[in-house]
Amino acid sequence: MRDAVDVRVDTRGRKRRSVAEKLSIVQLTMDPGASVAEIARTHGVNANQVFKWRRLFAKGQLSEARSTALLPVTITTDLEKPDRAAEVPASSTGAIHIELPGRAVLTVESGADPRLLRCVLESPL
Repeated sequence: MRDAVDVRVDTRGRKRRSVAEKLSIVQLTMDPGASVAEIARTHGVNANQVFKWRRLFAKGQLSEARSTALLPVTITTDLEKPDRAAEVPASSTGAIHIELPGRAVLTVESGADPRLLRCVLESPL
């Protein structure tokens, strides 16, 4: 005879089992000679679901001690962002070609002024 368990049903009609019940079912499948399919059938669960619970159990991810930790967050307004492009040395050679289909081709060569490039990229081409 099965013990009374707390089984909730969601809006789609699927059963939502407590972690305690999942652990109980998983423990039953660990007995020598136990048939996962038979135990699943007895508890009204799909065998594939029980195998998933077993994998979670093996990884230590199926436990009752789940807690949510909230971390403090500080939001500040950063009015002056550092210009990272200015930190890159202009001694490298090369060029970047940006082609917009049917519109424009933009070629940026090494040593280009980062502020000017930013203005060009932020404006509609």
